[in-house]
Amino acid sequence: MADDSSESAPSSRSWRRWVAAGLFLVFFVVIMREVVNPYRGQRFEKIPHGDHVHYVPRDRNPDASVSRFPTQKPAADERITPDGQVVSPNDGNRTP
Repeated sequence: MADDSSESAPSSRSWRRWVAAGLFLVFFVVIMREVVNPYRGQRFEKIPHGDHVHYVPRDRNPDASVSRFPTQKPAADERITPDGQVVSPNDGNRTP
């Protein structure tokens, strides 16, 4: 019977190593996903510009200057166009 307990100990350690390696792999993938795309799920990103920030959409027109984009966070029902205008979908008004 002493032989049975000695044989199960290495297999138990092996199983624990696989579980630990799997958990580490999942943790690593979650961290790398956040590092690669920190703005996932956000409508816009903040770009520092001197002593203030501009809110820029993810589909920004590369020819548009950062200074054309708003310095205040748009409301939940508003969106920023690729050229820097804030559009409210409810009434269609545009503000610079």
